[in-house]
Amino acid sequence: MRSLIGALLLGLAACDGAAPADTQKAEPPQPAATATAPAAAPQAAAAKIDRSQAGTPFPAAAFVDRAEKPVTLAAFKGTPVLVNLWATWCAPCLAEMPALDRLAAREQGKLVVLPLSQDMEGWRAVDKFFAPGKFPALTPYLDQPTDWALAVGAKGLPVSILYDAEGKEVWRVNGPLEWDQPEVAALLK
Repeated sequence: MRSLIGALLLGLAACDGAAPADTQKAEPPQPAATATAPAAAPQAAAAKIDRSQAGTPFPAAAFVDRAEKPVTLAAFKGTPVLVNLWATWCAPCLAEMPALDRLAAREQGKLVVLPLSQDMEGWRAVDKFFAPGKFPALTPYLDQPTDWALAVGAKGLPVSILYDAEGKEVWRVNGPLEWDQPEVAALLK
């Protein structure tokens, strides 16, 4: 029953849920001013980065791999992990997946990009989107019955959470992010 309620809450919040009020805008790195050129004006951030839960350990809740074996983030300890909660029915989630695949390829060995599907249809829905060779740098996992999304308090989709190598939350973002932008790359360092 708890998982059904969680799925309904995620569905009601829909894609690109509003960020909580205690978020702050990501500040892109600014070029240094020189004697001949003034510093550039700050650019608007692509999304709001929420650091209110920084330092919180990852949840112990399990999700499943392709073989239906339970996995926790403890399996990735020692490497930073970017968890991306997504679903095939969420247009912003699908739109950002190619950029997440490029990010995973660029950061291979330094960062795990972990797409965690919230699809109620399970692997059947995921497999339609993750056709062979479509996203070669990503390995999808399944969060059914949405225990992981409930444990992190996800409000809508997509939600991305960066964990450091020790498994502590660094930041999260509710909604899509421009993963190819230099400002976002700076946030991942």
